[in-house]
Amino acid sequence: MDMPNWVDPRVRVTCTNCGQRPLCLPAGLSPVELENAEQLVSTRLRIRRGGALYRIADPFKSLYVLWIGSLKSTLSSGDGREQVAAFHMAGEMVGFDGLGAGSHTVDVVALEDAEVCVFPYSRLEDATAPPALRRHLYQLMSREIVRKHALVLMLGSMQAHQRLATFLLDLADRFAERGYSKKEFMLRMTRAEIGSFLGITLETVSRVLSRFARDGLIDLQHVTQVRILDPQGLRQLAALAPPGRSERAARPAATRVLGEQAFA
Repeated sequence: MDMPNWVDPRVRVTCTNCGQRPLCLPAGLSPVELENAEQLVSTRLRIRRGGALYRIADPFKSLYVLWIGSLKSTLSSGDGREQVAAFHMAGEMVGFDGLGAGSHTVDVVALEDAEVCVFPYSRLEDATAPPALRRHLYQLMSREIVRKHALVLMLGSMQAHQRLATFLLDLADRFAERGYSKKEFMLRMTRAEIGSFLGITLETVSRVLSRFARDGLIDLQHVTQVRILDPQGLRQLAALAPPGRSERAARPAATRVLGEQAFA
């Protein structure tokens, strides 16, 4: 099993020119506060694809900001099945799961080669930590709670096509926050992992994605590459927007209704 590797300590960890800073640090830090924030980062860790940042029951010592790459959080059922609990993108902080019990409750595994900045929690508790950074950490924890609530709502009340439409729209928004295209992006997770996260089968994921492509909502240029052609149509399927004229309005209405009924 691959374990994290320390990045060459001669490579200085700096927040000043980091492109992820707007996502993981609060806005408006003074030069002194920014320097103090940099002192909180001990180093960076490199995780190879398939390697673990940490495992269930590992002692909680640090929070981590994903600098490059992507990760997944997973749980294991009693019979050994893996359940994906979250996908993490660059700029997001992970490790909150270990804060309460003092040990981690999920495995965090790299979906691709990744690097994380390490924030030892003992340093974050120190009195010299910028108050704005502490408030920002609380906000990040709050967002995690809100995201979990949204996931519970999705799993409890949405059909398969709504779940997948919501998932694609959420990914698009998260890519846009990082300065990337919200209409064309790579899926770093497998369709089986998507199904695990959404509570549907691999076969259902493939069937619904194919239906989305046939209905002109998306273009599957490759098994891992998605282009969103009709975001309004996806929002209508996900019940995130009131009914309106979508970009696929050229198709007969009866055909669209029949197509959408097939997702049920």
